[in-house]
Amino acid sequence: QVQLVESGGGSVQPGGSLRLSCAASGSIFSIYTMGWYRQAPGKQRELVASISSGGSTNHADSVKGRFTISRDNAKNTVYLQMDSLKPEDTAVYYCNTLPPLSQYWGQGTQVTISS
Repeated sequence: QVQLVESGGGSVQPGGSLRLSCAASGSIFSIYTMGWYRQAPGKQRELVASISSGGSTNHADSVKGRFTISRDNAKNTVYLQMDSLKPEDTAVYYCNTLPPLSQYWGQGTQVTISS
């Protein structure tokens, strides 16, 4: 059973940066395509970025050029580097497989962008 724990969220001003981490327990982490998702208040959860087991990445148009997903299979960890943050990036951020598996949704980490 894989458990995913997100961390690294916080409150920053527009233009700031944050680095999110998602630590996975379980040795089979490296075979999964992983994704970062976010859910803003009153909105549906959306996929922000994904990374395959081999390191191929995709980023949503809304974050392209500002966010970068990466992974370290040796550490069973996936990261989301977020730069040039905007107020509309405010959301709870989650990691999960792609496609997501219901049993892997964690608590998420809150990201708030405000001046």
